[in-house]
Amino acid sequence: MNVKQEQFSCVRERVCAREEAFFSPFAQKSAETKGRVREEKRCDFRTDFQRDRDRIIYSNSFKRLKNKTQVFFAPEGDHYITRLTHTLDVSQIARSIARTLDLNEDLTEAIALGHDLGHTPFGHVGERVLAGLSEKGFFHNEQSLRVVDCIEKDGRGLNLTLEVRDGILQHKSSGNPATLEGQAVSLADRIAYINHDIEDAIRAGILKENDLPKRAVAVLGDKTKTRINKAIADIYQTSYGQNSVRMSEEVMAATNELRSFMFERVYELANKSIQDRSERMLTQMFNYFTKNVDKLPLRYLRLLERDGKERVVCDYLSGMTDRYAIGVFESLFIPATFSIGDVDS
Repeated sequence: MNVKQEQFSCVRERVCAREEAFFSPFAQKSAETKGRVREEKRCDFRTDFQRDRDRIIYSNSFKRLKNKTQVFFAPEGDHYITRLTHTLDVSQIARSIARTLDLNEDLTEAIALGHDLGHTPFGHVGERVLAGLSEKGFFHNEQSLRVVDCIEKDGRGLNLTLEVRDGILQHKSSGNPATLEGQAVSLADRIAYINHDIEDAIRAGILKENDLPKRAVAVLGDKTKTRINKAIADIYQTSYGQNSVRMSEEVMAATNELRSFMFERVYELANKSIQDRSERMLTQMFNYFTKNVDKLPLRYLRLLERDGKERVVCDYLSGMTDRYAIGVFESLFIPATFSIGDVDS
């Protein structure tokens, strides 16, 4: 090892030493990672979790999140949440939780940045459509893991650590993350989408501030910033020094009440606005590509023998951005079967 490599190795060793000295005994230390599916030479200066974070940020799937719907499809305005800005919100909130609890921020950030890589175009409507079309079902958390394992890098995958992969797979509220960092991301995801979707719904004129449930507002606050700060403070007070990351019963109940309210008043309405068009586009493209698999891009054709055409067609469709999906649909079907007016009606 030359002098420069030795200096870099010292950087990684210093990070690991700080983690050992200052992290919670329940945190996931970088030096204690369970490693990767395929062994690799360690980076000279970054920990494995820092490398994972970098790999996700530079992946094609991460870049495409900026053109995927969160809730509102093609809104008129520059400040609506997209799948990318939602992901950044989750990362920020999760890191704040990890910092207060002396957990591993690098691991937390990597999980947060990767948790929605497998999300479909057209938000949860797209997920619902693909779940109905595929005999094997479709769940965005499982697809996110598939993206980092099998699809990125022309099928080689990103070869992430087992801890990051677990956090991505288990981030849904029904999941059971193996690390406290994964638990922090799961809660941050819920905090982020509820509160920023409220902002978007108010911006779109669907809600007013005083429409929110009074009991939930009394517990959490009447502004986005107040509610997020309240949630983070409550998680700290409930979880510090404990081998779990959770909210108090009162704050969790208020959070769930807000979530239920959003499903009743916002999500179903937003879904209906794009349901017919997105279902028609995804269904016709799914049927077309399962019958014409040779029309799939080469990187997906390589997966056919191992994974079967239904799964690979779902890989292709779920990886599309909203506008790319519309473009592919139009190139395949508009000239033969529809006029522009039909699609926009």
